[in-house]
Amino acid sequence: MKEQETLEKEVELIELPPAKDTHRWVAITALLLAIGVILHTISPNIGGVTPNWTIAMYSITIGLTNPSFPQALGIGFVAGLTLVPSSKSAFPLGNIASELTGAMVAALVVKSMLRMGLANFRFRPYLTGFLATMASGSVFTFILKLILNLPLHVYIYAMLPVVATVAVLNGFITQVLFAPAQKLFFIQGGRKK
Repeated sequence: MKEQETLEKEVELIELPPAKDTHRWVAITALLLAIGVILHTISPNIGGVTPNWTIAMYSITIGLTNPSFPQALGIGFVAGLTLVPSSKSAFPLGNIASELTGAMVAALVVKSMLRMGLANFRFRPYLTGFLATMASGSVFTFILKLILNLPLHVYIYAMLPVVATVAVLNGFITQVLFAPAQKLFFIQGGRKK
């Protein structure tokens, strides 16, 4: 017993301060995707249109964190997986391909705008959310068209207009929620932007 007490006294705990911002993007991604999935699940379908909160949330995440392309693929993959159980579509697994596409488009938009010196462009969040939704929705509806063997005119004149409507709505949601998310992200990190 005395030997164990001596051993415990000799062992000191070493406390290492956490590395700043190394995995902060993971925390913000998890938080916003969780919010997106909850809102996606409870949002009613109004006139055939439901905002895709998950796309809006990962567009915000990608706009805030500017992840690498592999990280953006990871964000898209996780987003797609989380949508499978709550999907109201005929082919829920299509969400994986569509969200991979949407996240990559969001990352391309953010990286392109940053390289062009448009980091402070006022409508960058709207553009990111809109284009990510157009890409994701187009891929998803095209997969549905193939699986359900729908005619091309149904895809072009019925499905794509719904995608465009949701894209406008998601762009608006992304724009409105970006500033509060940015404030939370940077205040919690101890720096102001």
